[in-house]
Amino acid sequence: MPITTLFSRAPVTVLLLLSFVGLFILQIATGVDINEPSLESLIQWGANALPYTIGYEPWRLVSSGFLHIGLMHLLFNCFAMYYFGQVAEVTFGSVKFLLLFLLSVVGGNLLNNYVTWWQIFHNDGAPGISAGASGGIMGIGMALLMVELLKKTLLNFPAKGGNPQLKSLAIIMGINLMYGFAVPGIDNAGHIGGALTGAVLAVGIILGYRYSAHSNKLSFTALPWLIFAIIALIFYKLWLDLHLQIGL
Repeated sequence: MPITTLFSRAPVTVLLLLSFVGLFILQIATGVDINEPSLESLIQWGANALPYTIGYEPWRLVSSGFLHIGLMHLLFNCFAMYYFGQVAEVTFGSVKFLLLFLLSVVGGNLLNNYVTWWQIFHNDGAPGISAGASGGIMGIGMALLMVELLKKTLLNFPAKGGNPQLKSLAIIMGINLMYGFAVPGIDNAGHIGGALTGAVLAVGIILGYRYSAHSNKLSFTALPWLIFAIIALIFYKLWLDLHLQIGL
């Protein structure tokens, strides 16, 4: 989608991109290093850090999704959001697209917190810090992949040969996941948690639609909103469980 038409057709994608860049500019303006921000500055600006997030600052589950660790991290995620966001927002609608992104961010951060706590408890690990929109973007990418994978079986779309979109999405998602395991310092748990959340939400969205061969249109039910609410409640219970385990 050309930049000139992006805002009219995918306004949430544009607003998310502007929020990523705007927050980064604010960081730099206050003295944060453009390439290697300190741990203190990341915590100050809302990064996901186990003692804080699972303590009494659960808002970090969301805020960390808008914060990036250096310029290259920002540029990579902005490109990925531009690539996936414009397709997903048109596919799911602006509100569901925003909820998909936010819940995938939270799901990725929660899995990161559980993995971090397990490492501390069993292996004397140290609490780390995570930030970035990657979990949300992986959720968006996985949601698109699920739509391409299931639309023929669950939506009864007519089969028309191969699906190059499905192959492209599968390759991109596979490369991202493999890259996370190959390069040290990547939040693999955040990527996986975001992708799993996106997959579950996509199935809920798909089941909320029915394809009509007569009208060649999709009809919508309220089921996706119920799925979104259930996932949000499950995430709250998971956060509370970890909060009580740690005793903060």
